[in-house]
Amino acid sequence: MESVDTPEDDPSSALAPGRIGAAFVAVLGLAAAVPIVTAVTLLPSALATGAGPLVPLAFVAVAVILVLFCTGYAAMARRSPSAGAAYAYVARGLGRPAGLAAGWLAVAGYQAIQFGLYVLAGVAAAPLLRSWFGITAPWWAVAAACWAFVALCGTMRLEVAAGVLALLAGAEAAVLAGLAAANVIEPYAGRVTTESITITDLGAVDRPTLGLLLAGGLLAFAGFETTGTYAEEALRPRRTTALAGCGAVVLIVLLLGGLAWSMIVAAGPGSITSRAGAGGVELIFDLADDRLAPWAVTLTRLMWFGGVVAGLLALHLPIARYLFAMGRERVLPGVLGHTGRRTGAPRAASLTQSLIAGAALAGAWAAGADPGPATARWLLIGGALSILVLFVITSLAALLHLNRVPGPESAWARFIAPVLSTVSLASLAWLALRDLPALLDLPAGYALVRAVPAALAGCLLLGLLHAAALRRVNPVAYAGIGLDGVAVVITPQSPAEPGPSPDPPLIPRQRTPGAHRPERIQVSQRSPGPE
Repeated sequence: MESVDTPEDDPSSALAPGRIGAAFVAVLGLAAAVPIVTAVTLLPSALATGAGPLVPLAFVAVAVILVLFCTGYAAMARRSPSAGAAYAYVARGLGRPAGLAAGWLAVAGYQAIQFGLYVLAGVAAAPLLRSWFGITAPWWAVAAACWAFVALCGTMRLEVAAGVLALLAGAEAAVLAGLAAANVIEPYAGRVTTESITITDLGAVDRPTLGLLLAGGLLAFAGFETTGTYAEEALRPRRTTALAGCGAVVLIVLLLGGLAWSMIVAAGPGSITSRAGAGGVELIFDLADDRLAPWAVTLTRLMWFGGVVAGLLALHLPIARYLFAMGRERVLPGVLGHTGRRTGAPRAASLTQSLIAGAALAGAWAAGADPGPATARWLLIGGALSILVLFVITSLAALLHLNRVPGPESAWARFIAPVLSTVSLASLAWLALRDLPALLDLPAGYALVRAVPAALAGCLLLGLLHAAALRRVNPVAYAGIGLDGVAVVITPQSPAEPGPSPDPPLIPRQRTPGAHRPERIQVSQRSPGPE
């Protein structure tokens, strides 16, 4: 009997354990959600619709749904902590082909969000460079500098990279909290009214707007799922994901929900719609300029750029870990499944991710592209939609797996919460796709509006085709999908061993009962004997 090399057998394929605690992982999830980008780009658009108090309430409603999602997600992580996160959980709950589809959705979605942030880096740095140095740097120069920083930090020990992110994300959160406090301390007309948080006429807001707010609010939380990719490197692998995921959701909703409400207070419940429509992405800076010293406004712009850089690094790390997990299982080239001997970080996967991002940026520069905020919005929304679909698939996988394979979880954790989260997330995904033109700020018949769903379908199809090809070419690797490289395969006895020569081992097929459940795969050999 032989087994595929496990992380314990091959130290170069094992992530360094016990590097960071739940608090650090929650901060990494907060940084990946890039709340300051949502505050600058999404909140003005949402407030301009006339929804008013519904905007902060939408963040609260979405946070409740995501806490339900975290219940099943954390239960899966407790059973099998994996750097592959959703990729591994979906493989266990919905089968190997679905697991590969989830892996490609995660990589493509986070990659698209990262490309959007590279575009925003140039936009965020432009006013600072003009005011400090009197120069106008092209977007690709700023993006190249950010790329070099991310590529360097991505190969470092996780605790070092997490420390850098904690500084950036902490400063970002402090600035957002300070802006919210300043808005509340100096409210419109000198007082805070109940109209800033109460809804007097719900019928005045049309139904599409309500769906748009909920879908847009959920997209602002897209990065929090990255907390699951650090499970193998956490101090408490089976508990960190639960604490960090919920912690990231709470931090995001406090920052964004509180800031949205404070902006209504600062501009006035009756004036926020017109002011948000006129100010656009400058709304948050205009409100700060009315209340704070010029240096504080400059600090806000600096932290907008700092938040973008933090988001770039916070997305690079989980993408590398998804690639690492798939490489460790030989689903992708095995070299991706190796780690640095000194750092214990997925060095090969990190360098590969850096090369992919660098090649894309170089291609855009060579093509003469001059992307702006609109392009960044398309990339961010498209990537976040991919992660939203990933949420739905993962929630359904958790529901099926936790109930097919009974464990210590309560009925709430294994059934009620996953059912509620699956239905809620699927509804929000449908709303997001229905209102995609409004989210992208494009006409309904525009080609890009049709391209985004086509790209999502392409990722799913790519995963299914990849699984079919792998099953045919490398059935042993196929059998180990979602098992973190610990699949056990029984091989025939060697000719030198006594006894009759057995037939080749039976590789489980998808139609074999139970073959879609990796944890129950049993590969056996036929007993020799007369036919």
